[in-house]
Amino acid sequence: MRVRLPEPKLLYYFRFYYRYLGGWIWLTLLSSLLVALLDGFGLAMFLPLLQVAAGPADAAAGTQAEMFFVLEGLRKLGLTVDLPTVLWAILSFFVLKGIARFAMDFFRVVLQQRFADTIRLRNLKLLLECNFAYFSRAHSGKIQNILSGEVQRLRHAYLNYFQLLQYFIMTVVYAGLAYLANPGFAAIVVVGGLLSNLTFVWINRATEDASRRISQGMNSYQGFLIESVASFKFLKATGLINRYRAKIETSMREVERQQRRIGVFNGLATAVREPLVVLVVVSAIVVHTLVFDQPLSLIILSLLFFYRALTSVIAVQNCYNAFLGVAGAITNVESFTQQMQAAQEPPGRCPFTGIQQVIRLDRLSYAYGEQQVLRDLSLTIDKYETVGIVGQSGSGKTTLVNLLCGLLQAAPGMVRVDDTDLNEIAKADYRKRIGYVTQEAQVFSDTIRNNVTFWDPQATQDEPVWEALRLAHAADFVHALPLGLDTPVGLNGLTLSGGQRQRLSIARELYRRVDLLILDEATSALDSESEQSIRQNIESLAGSLTLVVIAHRLSTIRQADQIVLLQPGGAYEIGTFASLQQSSRTFRTMVELQAV
Repeated sequence: MRVRLPEPKLLYYFRFYYRYLGGWIWLTLLSSLLVALLDGFGLAMFLPLLQVAAGPADAAAGTQAEMFFVLEGLRKLGLTVDLPTVLWAILSFFVLKGIARFAMDFFRVVLQQRFADTIRLRNLKLLLECNFAYFSRAHSGKIQNILSGEVQRLRHAYLNYFQLLQYFIMTVVYAGLAYLANPGFAAIVVVGGLLSNLTFVWINRATEDASRRISQGMNSYQGFLIESVASFKFLKATGLINRYRAKIETSMREVERQQRRIGVFNGLATAVREPLVVLVVVSAIVVHTLVFDQPLSLIILSLLFFYRALTSVIAVQNCYNAFLGVAGAITNVESFTQQMQAAQEPPGRCPFTGIQQVIRLDRLSYAYGEQQVLRDLSLTIDKYETVGIVGQSGSGKTTLVNLLCGLLQAAPGMVRVDDTDLNEIAKADYRKRIGYVTQEAQVFSDTIRNNVTFWDPQATQDEPVWEALRLAHAADFVHALPLGLDTPVGLNGLTLSGGQRQRLSIARELYRRVDLLILDEATSALDSESEQSIRQNIESLAGSLTLVVIAHRLSTIRQADQIVLLQPGGAYEIGTFASLQQSSRTFRTMVELQAV
């Protein structure tokens, strides 16, 4: 049996970034290599080349002959190796290093922004194209955190990770040059450096754990914030807002506690890092001079390179610990992305231009687990018909509407639009022809105009907007507003009454010229006057488009062409208002209770 070894974490993180940035990553790494090489060549010239430029005798006495490949390169270019040539060469190397350093930092900044934009837009696209069943179960706080806070943490993680790789490349280059200068001393320092690095294993693990806990805590914190805004009126009116605030504060304090842990670990790592580096160098010098009885002059150039290398090692450790402090965001985003990829909605392949004749439900059944909601429901909805749907809570009214919208997927053949299975119709095309108004009308924090047009870039004239408002019986109250169409409606339309919000929502769907308009208990939360206005609105729209009305108040659908009475467990009855009064005891009782 093959045993699959765990993937090294740094490689796992590299593959994560590579998926989003592709081959652009190699540019920033190549520029890092170039910076280290140019810096190393410049340093290499200070001792051996200046010795040669000073005189042949000094050059012959030099013990760093391994580094003279740079000098040989100058000679092959036809340059005379004298003091001016050496100085110009040193200057040239460091100027080129500066250019390469700018390119390295430039690529890193550009790719950091591209990475943040790519991951935010890709996950937003996956979220918008996931199926409704997944979305209805999703953690709202996690969604909010992934698309806002976690993206910012990923930006910091990206910066630290690629700085880590850049400094690591520099460390390898400097260590290689130090080895060329003095192999024995280089080997001693490398062994000491590897042993000292074990000190940071515990710190790194603890930092990574704290980062993971921060991501989890932020998911909960964002969820609490969303719920507090959505339920503000209830919490404020009932005095429960302080109790809910305590929940938010508890979540916030846990996040802050983990952030303090990361700060402590970073401080500890910074405090011990430099003493450890000096300890390694001092120990290497002692071993080289006392144990191997070698003169100190042999390691001067190697020490120069190791100074650069150990500076890069310090930077690597700093970047790695800082990276682990935000690396929990990667795991959080990865799991969320994988869940959304598995929950993507089939887009459908058949183009759709509108309802031509009929929507047919053929023995439609649907269940949530073992709970049967709809059972063998057969219904024909002709174009321009008005269909009312009534029933107790939990009888499947909203489920039926979700199936008609394609939000929930029925078994093949159960829902057909004209002659095409709904599962095969292009969902984007189909939903452009659907209008949807719920009990809590969707009104956005903008003007009347933008709520009706939904920021339509082609809305250059006011007449289509007023026409939609007239059809929705909303034109009179909009005319009475001081700014008319340009009146701001406030957060969630709080400056409007419930009936005004409902009519504004209906106007938006009529402006879109939909084929199918669904009203999901659009009058159940309204006062009698507003309910009567919406009912008259529904009756005036009858015959101009296909209407499906979920009604709590039976008077709303009294004039419907068909009424579907749903009952818990999947039983149902279909008829007109009058025929159901005659044939259905349940419906007759509902009529009597409401005194319709």
